[in-house]
Amino acid sequence: MTLDLKAVCRAVIVAPHPDDEIIGATGLIQALRRQGSMVRVIVVSNGAASHPNSGAWPPERLIAARRQESLSALRRLGVTRQHVTFLGLPDGNLSAETLLCRRRLNRAIRRCRGLDMLVGPAMTDAHPDHRAVAAALRAVRFSGRRMTYQVWPPQRTRVARCRTVSLAGGVAAKRSLIRMHRTQLGAITDDPHGFAIARHELAVFAHPVEQFAEDAR
Repeated sequence: MTLDLKAVCRAVIVAPHPDDEIIGATGLIQALRRQGSMVRVIVVSNGAASHPNSGAWPPERLIAARRQESLSALRRLGVTRQHVTFLGLPDGNLSAETLLCRRRLNRAIRRCRGLDMLVGPAMTDAHPDHRAVAAALRAVRFSGRRMTYQVWPPQRTRVARCRTVSLAGGVAAKRSLIRMHRTQLGAITDDPHGFAIARHELAVFAHPVEQFAEDAR
């Protein structure tokens, strides 16, 4: 069943890391912007843990690059810099910063007045940072509609009672936006244990039909 967005005028997409908003909600952002809705994006962690042993990419450089990657991809979807907030919390350690995560998210969401929809990661996501953000969001006071998306493990299996959004432009459009996150696709070569999206993961992430589940709390 298609996600009904007609009544949504203002939405916030919460991403645990810089790129989750593109992997999980490109189609949703596109659909909202095309109907004239305001979209804000909140990126929780700084993204510095993907290549901790890189000499050429120390944390400061990697954080700056990942922010720019997110901003560039979002700009193509019609979301400008003034509507993107980076909280800068420690990547890979959000579960140890539960209270701080909750406070920062609550403060950032309160600044987004008149929201109709709050979208964030699912509690069932395999990544601990994603689950930490999901738990923090559940503690945020919000009376509008709540939706969740799942990134890890990447799968196309339909979530029970999910709602879908299809991306105009299909696989090619989504793959193109994901590829703007070059630091996560093998551009950093001096950390043998660094993270890179695998080919099979990219194929699934680029699927143009996104799934969202209602979070009734």
